[in-house]
Amino acid sequence: MKYLGSNKRTSVKWSQVIWLLLLPQQAIAADTSIDGFFNAINSFLAQVIFFDVFPGEPSMPFIVAWLLVAAVFLTLRFNFINVRMMRHAYRIVRGKYRTADDQGEVTSFQALSTALSATVGLGNIAGVAIAISIGGPGATFWMIVAGFLGMTTKFTEASLAQMYREVRSDGRLMGGAMEYLSRGLAEKGVPGLGKGLAIMFAVFTILASLGAGSAFQVSQSLGAVQEHITFFREMPIAYGLLMAVAIGLVIIGGLRRIAHVAEAVVPTMVIIYVSACIWIIGSNAAMVPDALGKIFTEAFSPVAVAGGMIGAIVQGFKRAAFSSEAGLGSAAIAHSAASVKYPVRQGLVALYEPFIDTVVICTMTALVIIITGVYSAPEYEALRQASQGAALTSAAFATVSDWFPLILSLSVVLFAYSTAISWSYYGERCWVYVFGERYSIVYKSIFIVFVVIASIASASSMLDFTDLLVLAMAFPNLIGLYMLSGKVKVALGEYRVKLASGELDREAGIVR
Repeated sequence: MKYLGSNKRTSVKWSQVIWLLLLPQQAIAADTSIDGFFNAINSFLAQVIFFDVFPGEPSMPFIVAWLLVAAVFLTLRFNFINVRMMRHAYRIVRGKYRTADDQGEVTSFQALSTALSATVGLGNIAGVAIAISIGGPGATFWMIVAGFLGMTTKFTEASLAQMYREVRSDGRLMGGAMEYLSRGLAEKGVPGLGKGLAIMFAVFTILASLGAGSAFQVSQSLGAVQEHITFFREMPIAYGLLMAVAIGLVIIGGLRRIAHVAEAVVPTMVIIYVSACIWIIGSNAAMVPDALGKIFTEAFSPVAVAGGMIGAIVQGFKRAAFSSEAGLGSAAIAHSAASVKYPVRQGLVALYEPFIDTVVICTMTALVIIITGVYSAPEYEALRQASQGAALTSAAFATVSDWFPLILSLSVVLFAYSTAISWSYYGERCWVYVFGERYSIVYKSIFIVFVVIASIASASSMLDFTDLLVLAMAFPNLIGLYMLSGKVKVALGEYRVKLASGELDREAGIVR
């Protein structure tokens, strides 16, 4: 790969960065024009990238069908590895299989935490509420199915990321979809296709990091925080600036600092949020059977949902893709830096991402939304129309106790923060892949600017912008997974033979 930039340190001055951070303050009055800018991009991307594979109604966007078919194909090809290898994967996460031959920048658990900090975010809180308000309770069922199938997709991505990672001249690792697309497809005899898809993926990821990783997180978390801190209603840009500073302090330090923060923040925020959800569900235990019944029955015969069953499937898979990122190739960037001896070993660790993120946490949120009825109650129509998913979930929490929304607000801020710092790493690695290490600080500055811009743009524009860019990443990535899945299958077969013979246990000093 020929880089457009050099490896020398950039001369961008902090005074320029500060000026960029303050620039949105001048644009508060131009809120409408900012929304117009995003709406124009949304319209263009929708026409170019997405088209309906079903003529007439209901509609099925090509990219959603693309994700669904790939997830089913990979799950069948690897013979339901998402079920058969979960126990062994758990032992890897616990560090049972560390060896002296492991090489990488972070541990397997830190890589998993970094990837989870990107996926366990507002997609779990805001996205689920939006999916159910549009696709009905049945969307939850398809979201769980997508998460289950997506476990195999994540396994494939992470394994390939390890196989094709590259050690750069500065000692840092470069890995992810852009590497296995360019190098892996070159091995298949189509270097031009691989390079083109790698660049396409990198560009989509850079843009998606500014949408999903930066703008959407701030926009949705601001909506929840404004419910309790009136100052931010009058001065939303103040929230954007605070988040920009907090995020900037971490992302400037690179992957190791991001991994250490994620390792501490992710377990904490998951425990806080899941505990609150369990409390709400437990307080309404009598309503749980009815909620579960709605999830299952309306998955196949939804009530008053645009597009019927296909509409529920589309919403479920869109939200699952945005939440777990399975099939997008983003988490592969984090897993490529993990310190492991066998590439498929990190792939097995990645199995847990969609399980934790979608099967567990998203289902918890869905039950809260359905039990409390906020997804269809007339008094919350304004929140649904404005795509304020975080505020809608906050309203669900408030039905149990007046102070419960405060817990949600804390969770929202933590989720938004952790997602932003991880996505900044994804975007930065793709930026470096295209432009070189020299301009890394330029990307980080742009990312922080988008944090501020999001505080003065509407949530609906952010949602559409994010959906389109995040899902677009799946197009080049899944081509690579299809073409390279055979190599992963061979490596997995060899790994399982060694596991069955006890060789892997002996390497790790495990006595049975």
